[in-house]
Amino acid sequence: MEIYLDNSATTRAYPEVVDIIRKTMLEDYGNPSSMHMKGVDAEKYVRTAKELIADTLKCKPDNILFTSGGTESDNTALIGAASAAARRGKHIITTQIEHPAVLETCEYLSKQGYEITYLPVDGEGRLRLDKLREALRDDTIILSVMHTNNEIGALQPIEEIGQILREVNPDTLFHVDAVQGYGKYNIIPKKCGIDLMSVSGHKLHGPKGVGFLYMSDRVRLRPVIFGGGQQKGLRSGTENVPGIAGMGEAIRITYEHIDEDVDRLRELKEYAVGRLKQMDDIIINGYNNGVSAPHIISISIKDVRAEVMLHALEARGVYVSSGSACASNKPAISATLKAIGLDKSLLDSTIRLSMSVYTTREEMEYALDSIEEETGKLRRFVRR
Repeated sequence: MEIYLDNSATTRAYPEVVDIIRKTMLEDYGNPSSMHMKGVDAEKYVRTAKELIADTLKCKPDNILFTSGGTESDNTALIGAASAAARRGKHIITTQIEHPAVLETCEYLSKQGYEITYLPVDGEGRLRLDKLREALRDDTIILSVMHTNNEIGALQPIEEIGQILREVNPDTLFHVDAVQGYGKYNIIPKKCGIDLMSVSGHKLHGPKGVGFLYMSDRVRLRPVIFGGGQQKGLRSGTENVPGIAGMGEAIRITYEHIDEDVDRLRELKEYAVGRLKQMDDIIINGYNNGVSAPHIISISIKDVRAEVMLHALEARGVYVSSGSACASNKPAISATLKAIGLDKSLLDSTIRLSMSVYTTREEMEYALDSIEEETGKLRRFVRR
């Protein structure tokens, strides 16, 4: 039996996604910039994907910029917007629990003369809104906040944050990393006051190596990739037609039945949380009484190292994560777990279970049985 519970790292593609990628690589393989019919046919896939995405966000297709994924979208949003707004100010605000694609970009910008404020979160991983109000200044040009934390599933109050920006400094651009949230929630940027939003295709059963950046009409970006001037010069390079078409198809399927799928995921999560609460010395992180992502469960297992548990479960055909696979495959202590104040003894004892539409109740039952049994075995090696 193989049970894949690492869907926050990547997801299995829908069969229909594979079909459309195959078609665009073997039949409709033209360059979308070409003026002949092969090019026109290829460009239709790009246009269709834009329209599909725009429909889910209630925006215009022109508000969508295709990228190579979440990391490039985050980099483009922060570097591009910061460069364009440098004359107005050089103050950027983010949180302590952002993805490395944001934190490392902020570190880069700090070396370019920008001032970065890293806001704290509470024990559930939620941004302290009082600290946000205190941090906002006249020269604050960007606020970057993750919609759904990739490690513990904590949700940020995006609409409330947008309202605070409108009240305190409406000129501040609001960037949201929605890589884990898009496809699980109906996010309407205009309603939330979002100016820039990053999304990755392979988190919602699309292909790897493709994503998009939503940009509101008021956003001005300086490009970070130069060349042939594709996508209005904001992101040069021949469009990844197979990737874009595949992502568009994944988004179409996802949003056709998003409500029922998310309800089922949440039911599965509640079942799992109920089981885990009955196990000795297991702490659930970022749960916040159910106000958290429907597909992510973070648990800290006392006296059991995460890497040891990961491989013990792997031997039973259960695949989980001990951190963010988007960061690297090298073990490191999570900044998110530190930020929520997790006991030091548990920082290296935390694993993540993340589900998808393919996850079944039977699979989760087996995974939880395996966690319980392996925890008992492994603790015998350290407890006297």
